[in-house]
Amino acid sequence: MAHELHPDFAVKDASTVILVRDGVPGPEVFLLHRVGGMAFAAGMTVFPGGGVDPQDASADIAWAGAPVSWWAGRFGVDEARAKALVCAAVRETFEECGVLLAGPTADTVVSDTSSYATARKQLEAREYSFSDFLAREGLVLRADLLRPWANWVTPTGEHRRYDTRFFVAAAPAGQTADGATSEAASAGWQTPEEAIADWREGRTLLLPPTWTQLRSIAEFGSVAEVLAAEPEIPVILPTLYQEDGQRRVRFPGQDPYYGAGIHPWSNR
Repeated sequence: MAHELHPDFAVKDASTVILVRDGVPGPEVFLLHRVGGMAFAAGMTVFPGGGVDPQDASADIAWAGAPVSWWAGRFGVDEARAKALVCAAVRETFEECGVLLAGPTADTVVSDTSSYATARKQLEAREYSFSDFLAREGLVLRADLLRPWANWVTPTGEHRRYDTRFFVAAAPAGQTADGATSEAASAGWQTPEEAIADWREGRTLLLPPTWTQLRSIAEFGSVAEVLAAEPEIPVILPTLYQEDGQRRVRFPGQDPYYGAGIHPWSNR
């Protein structure tokens, strides 16, 4: 039945990165279990990511890979916004799990990020900008290590709304994803199937965009196959509704999600 929700709220750009690596059974993804006190997606299991910082758009950085215009075309935005989304993707991945998609030259990537531990904390605290960090360390942002993957917008009616672009990237050799961020209670690598099983059995909570991306990655047999894919990127705008006293969200391919009998909005 129809239900009146909160009035619309401003939508903020965000970037999320699905880090993948090859495991014995197939690709594994890196997931963070968010702390319960977060203002958005509290307690949820998510990929690394976060909101775009205003400085991401104006960042003067060395850049390797397809030009910003290519990213603008893939995501259907102007070049300033595309640059901000890519910069935010690399910055948030570094802040949230210590993986840095950058290197001293356009065809290399740092093999160990432990020497940047202090800078990582300063970036998370917004003590200085990501572009300043890259310039100080003489690093080139490796946009070519990212692939565009999906675009989901938080439903109308939520207090915090994000227009989120999903990227995929292979975890660089030698770097360790650690999840050492104030926003995560724990973190680790799982196959998509394992992550979905944890959710289905009630051990974790997955929002529809995360659940959908896990299912999409599960279709591939290797990281190489994931990176070679060129998915269509329609804008997915779910809608909230009430059914049998429970708050639900309508989105493409939702039937298996609700078929599991899990309704994360029912207690909100």
